[in-house]
Amino acid sequence: MPPATFLRETAGGTLLSVKLQPRAAKNEIGEPLGNELKIKVTAPPVDAAANQALVEFLADKLDCSRGKVELIRGHTSRHKTLMLHGFAPEEVFRSLGG
Repeated sequence: MPPATFLRETAGGTLLSVKLQPRAAKNEIGEPLGNELKIKVTAPPVDAAANQALVEFLADKLDCSRGKVELIRGHTSRHKTLMLHGFAPEEVFRSLGG
């Protein structure tokens, strides 16, 4: 299995690089796009609704609390970096359907 370039291990957990597509038909995980993972959410990109939907969707996929999924970069961009506290890259890859 090739390494997932959208996941990077850090001291506190794993960094996940995402390209977010708001206003999709349904919440789903798409294909890797270079060094990012495409994720679609149904929420619109207004008042941080898409960011909140992304955090809730990932917390559900990883079966953890929303507090363990932290948006650390890209609050107003489609290109985002999230810190997944307490997760190893292998765990995240399996949970996201890798």
